[in-house]
Amino acid sequence: MTVVEADFAQREEDKRALLAAGMEGARTQAWIAARPATVSGFEADRHAYSRYWELGRELLESLPRPPARNEIQRRAAARLLQGGRETRQRFMAAHALDVYRALTDDLRAFVRVERLVVEAARLVPGLCPTADQVAAEAQHKQGEKDGIEIDQGIFCHAVLARPDTGMHLCHAMLLPRVEARQRLAELEATGKVDLKFAEVERIGKASYVTLKNPRYLNAEDDSTMDPLEIAVDLALLDPATQVCVMRGGHVEHPKYKGRRIFQAGINLTHIYYGKIPYMWYVRRDLGWVNKVMRGHALETISPDEVTGETHEKLWIAQVDTFAIGGGCQALLVTDYNIAGADSYMTLPARKEGIIPGMANLRMWRFTGDRITRQAIMYERGIPSDSEAGRMIIDKIVPTEQTDAAVAEAVEGLTSSGVVSARGNRVAIRTGQEPFDLFRRYAAVYAREQAWCHFSPALIANLERHWNAAQRKM
Repeated sequence: MTVVEADFAQREEDKRALLAAGMEGARTQAWIAARPATVSGFEADRHAYSRYWELGRELLESLPRPPARNEIQRRAAARLLQGGRETRQRFMAAHALDVYRALTDDLRAFVRVERLVVEAARLVPGLCPTADQVAAEAQHKQGEKDGIEIDQGIFCHAVLARPDTGMHLCHAMLLPRVEARQRLAELEATGKVDLKFAEVERIGKASYVTLKNPRYLNAEDDSTMDPLEIAVDLALLDPATQVCVMRGGHVEHPKYKGRRIFQAGINLTHIYYGKIPYMWYVRRDLGWVNKVMRGHALETISPDEVTGETHEKLWIAQVDTFAIGGGCQALLVTDYNIAGADSYMTLPARKEGIIPGMANLRMWRFTGDRITRQAIMYERGIPSDSEAGRMIIDKIVPTEQTDAAVAEAVEGLTSSGVVSARGNRVAIRTGQEPFDLFRRYAAVYAREQAWCHFSPALIANLERHWNAAQRKM
């Protein structure tokens, strides 16, 4: 079948599916006729593709919400969504650089990824959902959404897949946030900044970044996203801080009352109820996690290890109780990990139905390929005080002595100076995970996580393994 024949066949299938669902013939025909068959110049395509996407959106909105659709209506919705996604992929394959240049003043301005997708929706209507459209979808459970945020994944993948635009976006995400610069004087004056769901406190020569989400055992969710990144920024910016520490706050759950918990991973209850937006994943791993790994980028210099420069510090992780999911991922970017003897690590991503951030890129360097696959694909738990655990954890101490052990490590590191710390970190990273390798992985992650986040399998997994339907927000 030729390309022309395939295109004609698809249009006919689309037409039959939409008409069978009771859609108006004239509007259906207008959408089918508007489907661009090829790409040409950016300006012409910007208008032609936008018209097709907007007509498709209007038809989709004429259907009942997903839970109320019958099988015929579900098939029609699938045709509308698939047509939009296929053409967005084609558009971005041809015009990612054009779009990115327009949004960043020809790569002279740094725009964070969460703002970039919003501005893309304005520049090329229909390319990404608008902020209002995403907010409207967020009112529904995850299993009751159309997955319009997958379009953001298509966009992010295309931008990250190019070395020029991808490196520029990664650079933008490594810059200190404005909010952190605004609070830096407070940290310098008082030694502490409380951001509700996270805090940073300077104790001696170290800044302690503490995740605080006690109701959910220090899980990460949309409420922790900004506070945690700002806290990491402040620790890196503070001129009096030589070493940074990451830890979890105390919780009040009866089972763990009065104990610290390093982290419980992503908030699965919030995923189930549709309160974790897709962009959360991209922001997290291009943001605070990568800042712990690489430090801050400088605006005028590339953060690439070979040709550029960064401002970075040593990070110590204090692992109390457990490091689940994202908590385990964090241990793969810190420099020295201290854990209580009863603590453990897990990466239950397959059971949850998502990709565990950058763990697929990093964990095998610590534990080898087999243990990595067992942890990610088959839910292998890793006690900190075990042969596999000691491949990630540097020091095991009695459960009640983690605070003291971290303080001792800070004293040991800073008493002899940390001048060579940056050089050694950069040298190790150059061999293990150079910036361009990270960028390439991030492109794949952005695409694949979008599909995972809106997969029916994710909902089934949460109901089967998490009893999510019975949990309350």
